[in-house]
Amino acid sequence: MDEVTPFSTKAWESFYVIVGSSAGALTGLQFVVLTMIAEARKRRIGASGESIAAFGSPNVVHFCASLLVSAICSAPWGGLGPPGIAIAIFGALGVLYSLIVLRRTLRQHEYEPVLEDWIWHAALPFLAYAALVHGGWSIAHGSADTLYVIGAATLLLLFIGIHNAWDTVMYITITGLPEPEAGPAKAPRKAPVAEAPASGEPPHSARP
Repeated sequence: MDEVTPFSTKAWESFYVIVGSSAGALTGLQFVVLTMIAEARKRRIGASGESIAAFGSPNVVHFCASLLVSAICSAPWGGLGPPGIAIAIFGALGVLYSLIVLRRTLRQHEYEPVLEDWIWHAALPFLAYAALVHGGWSIAHGSADTLYVIGAATLLLLFIGIHNAWDTVMYITITGLPEPEAGPAKAPRKAPVAEAPASGEPPHSARP
């Protein structure tokens, strides 16, 4: 591990310092996005949190994933086995989380995703986490060339978070959140009309 080669984590230290610090700083971008969503939702009635869980919260997870992988690869390990196992386990959790996000996306009804949304919010995150599983498992078993796969997957997660956060900001700024569907209008209740008294009979109010 002391020898600096393209197939050692030490050679990637500067790369992960850049990616990790960028991911940590850009996490604040998502808090700004969530604030904008909260302000827009105040003007709506009947809004739920399913769309935030599907399109907002995952971006924070992607930023934190880039930060965590960068920290793992920058730590002074004694070999490639421990960081490889850690990355593989984390990647497996990321794959599971991607499936949960996909389920939330299918369940929410506040926004109808388009093809670009399916690519950036579902397909690419799943691919990135799956690449971490493959790369981590490979370097743990001596195939150090997959450090390039881990680096690409970590950078992809960073780009996914940036794209999705910016896309959400642009959508809210230009289009705004869709209004909930209005239910059928209820007809106003009519006041009861007293029956007209027969001729010669006093009105109801005058009856004893």
